[in-house]
Amino acid sequence: FNSLNHDMTLTEFKFIWYMEYSHRMWGRLVGLAYILPAAYFWRKGWLSRPMKGCVLALCGLVCFQGLLGWYMVKSGLEEKPDTHDIPRVSQYRLAAHLGSALVLYSASLWMGLSLLLPRHQLTGTHQLLRLRQFAHGTTALIFLTALSGAFVAGLDAGLVYNSFPKMGERWIPDDLLAFSPVLRNIFENPTTVQFDHRILGIASFTAVTALYLFSRRIPLPRRTRMAVTSLLAVACVQ
Repeated sequence: FNSLNHDMTLTEFKFIWYMEYSHRMWGRLVGLAYILPAAYFWRKGWLSRPMKGCVLALCGLVCFQGLLGWYMVKSGLEEKPDTHDIPRVSQYRLAAHLGSALVLYSASLWMGLSLLLPRHQLTGTHQLLRLRQFAHGTTALIFLTALSGAFVAGLDAGLVYNSFPKMGERWIPDDLLAFSPVLRNIFENPTTVQFDHRILGIASFTAVTALYLFSRRIPLPRRTRMAVTSLLAVACVQ
């Protein structure tokens, strides 16, 4: 209110306050929905020794995610007398918060599906090994693209250019490496952050498409083929 939104009414403030409050309460509810049943299963002796390790790791991730959220929000409330920038959370902490959420979600989903669906016993052919490596590499690329999106959000970099595929009138903007040292541009220059996110997004979509086309040449179980096809469909929607 002091720095930017001088005309904000009490009703408008309540709207953003309840958004934040709901997000926090929902996060705590998710944590309880995981930790309480896990403690119950543990006490009943229903968990094997390997499962106990996985449960402890996921419980730790749940708590760490909440801690990161608090640490991120804290950065947006700190006074910065030496800058005239608008109040915003640290893009580094925002990326860490999003990244840990993706890891937590993926690990939970992987463990749940591992318990619900039996593993296919497939012959380890050279093509199947390459497909698995390709899938892991695509996963890493998608994860990196999502993290770059957090930097776009944290810096409001989406507001710099709104044209595609060119950025303004150029393919490569003039101010791409405006900051010094050069490495700082990747994380703090809004133009570079948006440019990187575009390139990573295009690369991710290309990798998913290539993964799908490569999978068509290999005899795969129905469930695996459905997964690869769904991945391509979601990439197109995204």
